[in-house]
Amino acid sequence: MDRVIFHCDCNSFYASVELLRHPELRAVPVAVCGDPTNRHGVILAKNEAAKRFGVQTAETVYAACRKCPDLHLLPPHHDEYRRMSRVVNAIYARYTDLVEPFGIDESWLDMTGSWHLFGKSPAEVADRLRREVKEETGLTISVGVSFNKVFAKLGSDYRKPDATTVIFAGDVERIVYPLPVEALLYVGKSACCTLRAMGIRTIGEAAKADEEALAAALGKAGRQLSRYARGLEDSPVRPAGQPREIKTVGNGMTFRRDLTAPEEVRAGLQALADEVACRLREKGLYASAVQVVIKDPAFHSISRQMPLNAPTCVGRELAEAALELVKKSTGFRTPIRMLTVTAMQLTDTPDSAQLSLFEAPGKAEREKRERLERSMDAIRQKYGKHAIASADVLKNDIGLRGLKIQEGDEEA
Repeated sequence: MDRVIFHCDCNSFYASVELLRHPELRAVPVAVCGDPTNRHGVILAKNEAAKRFGVQTAETVYAACRKCPDLHLLPPHHDEYRRMSRVVNAIYARYTDLVEPFGIDESWLDMTGSWHLFGKSPAEVADRLRREVKEETGLTISVGVSFNKVFAKLGSDYRKPDATTVIFAGDVERIVYPLPVEALLYVGKSACCTLRAMGIRTIGEAAKADEEALAAALGKAGRQLSRYARGLEDSPVRPAGQPREIKTVGNGMTFRRDLTAPEEVRAGLQALADEVACRLREKGLYASAVQVVIKDPAFHSISRQMPLNAPTCVGRELAEAALELVKKSTGFRTPIRMLTVTAMQLTDTPDSAQLSLFEAPGKAEREKRERLERSMDAIRQKYGKHAIASADVLKNDIGLRGLKIQEGDEEA
C-alpha cells in the first residue's frame, strides 16, 4: 500500500498568532520583529498584506519599513507561539498518532492507516483538517499530501495560504519537476550555486542528473539530493513523543554593538560555548567538531568548521576552537555583529575517537575541567543562569548578560 503523508504548515505563524490578539490589524500590513534596542531589529514573520509589499523574513526593520512605510510592528511572544503549537498538534493527533513536528509551525502526519476513517480521499481529509484548525484556533494551515515527507512538504509550500496540494506519483512531472531545485528540503544557497554551475536549475533536472556526478560535486548531500528529486525519500514519520537523534547543538547571539577587539570576540565565543557545552552535558553528548558562523555589520556571513582532537563537552575547549576559526577567518580585522557556535559530529562516548590503549594527552585535564563545569551547571540551576561565569563574560559592555541567546538543535 502506498504511503499517505501530510505536511501541515501554519501560515505566517507568528504574525497569525499576534493577529488573534490584534484583530483590528488583520487588513493592514503587520510584521513581528525582534527588539531593535538589542540589535535584534529583524523581521521574524509577516502577514499576507505585508508580503504584498515585498517584506521578507530576516531583513532589517529599516529595510522593511522603507518598502512599506505603514508597516505595523509587533513584538514577539514566544510562550504564546509554543502554546498554540501544542494546540494545533493536538488537533493533528486526533487523526493519527504518527505526528512529527518540524519546527514550531510545521508537522508531518503519517495518514496511511487512518485517512479512510475521516473522508473519501486524502485530499478531502486534508480539507477537513484545515477547517478544524481554522474553526478551533483562528489559524490557517496549508497541507501537502504525498507519498513521502519531502514531496509532502513541497506540497504545503506550493499554494498558500489555507490550501491543499496533492502530489502523488502521477503529479510529480507536472508539479514537482518544474520547481527550482532550491525548493527541495535541505538544498541551501551553496548547494544551489554548485548545481547551477552544473546546469541544474530545476528538480526535474536534478532527478535526471547522474547520481555519481552529484555525489562528486556535493558529497553525501549529492546522493541525498538525487534520491529526494527522484521521489525515493522514505524516512518514517516518528510517533509523537519519540526522542529524535540530535545531530548538532548550536547557539547564536547578536551583540549590542559590533565586536572589534580580540578580547571581545573571546568573551562572546566563551558565552556561546558555555551554553552549547551545558546543553551537551544535559543531553549526555560530546562534540567531535565545532562550527562558527560570523556575520558582519553588512549582514554578510561566513561559516567555518574544524575537527577537535577528542570529543568534548567542555565549554573552554569549544570556545578555544571557535576562537581559532574566527582568527583564521577574519584575523580580527572585520567588525562582528553576530556569532554562532555549533557543536557537530556528536557522540555519546567521550573516548569514541581515541583508539590508543594509552591515555590521550590532556585527558586528565579535560576530565577535571568537565567536573568543574558540571558543578557550575548545578550552581546555575539552583541560583540562576548568571550566578557564575568567567570574568570576561560577566564584565563587558557588549550585552552578554542581558541578551537572550538564540538556541537551536538540529535533529535527524
